[in-house]
Amino acid sequence: MAKLYFIYAAMNAGKSTILLQSAYNYRERGMQVMLWTSGHYREGQEETAEISSRIGLNARAHLYREEIDLFEAITAMKNDGAVDAVFIDEAQFLAPEQVWQLARVADQLHIPVMCYGLRTDFQGKLFPGSAELLAIADQLREVRTICHCGRKATMTARVDPEGKAITEGQQVEVEKSRYVSLCRKHWEAATKIH
Repeated sequence: MAKLYFIYAAMNAGKSTILLQSAYNYRERGMQVMLWTSGHYREGQEETAEISSRIGLNARAHLYREEIDLFEAITAMKNDGAVDAVFIDEAQFLAPEQVWQLARVADQLHIPVMCYGLRTDFQGKLFPGSAELLAIADQLREVRTICHCGRKATMTARVDPEGKAITEGQQVEVEKSRYVSLCRKHWEAATKIH
């Protein structure tokens, strides 16, 4: 039975690396995988982009945008050939309806769907896609990373060039170097949001 998975973590935990390694494992066994990544901040780009990890792994992927029906797109590709698994990078940017479309891929097309993304933003709020995945995914997996104190990092802080936490602004900012992973205690101390 195919399932919808949500693999989540704070920034810099290695989610994209794990996704790319898993996709490689499927391909190594002769299976066909579909990779998707967010078109959220890639305006004007073609229909494909690259998923890349900090350690240098990368692979071409389809771009999803809010207007794309992922169930229809995956069904069309399945009709053109085998699709053994679907991997979604940056799943926090999925629209709630797209999460349900991916659930239908697992339930009706019997294709496992692995979604990788952040659980919360720099203000400690759930992303809409993450909230829907936490609500309906068949299986949840946390990828762990550590805070500078050695505790498990569960939060992501956005910082300015001096390293001071920023607490206001748009939910998404693309520059990855502006984010640090912290445990809840140090995130709260840095942001003073709560």
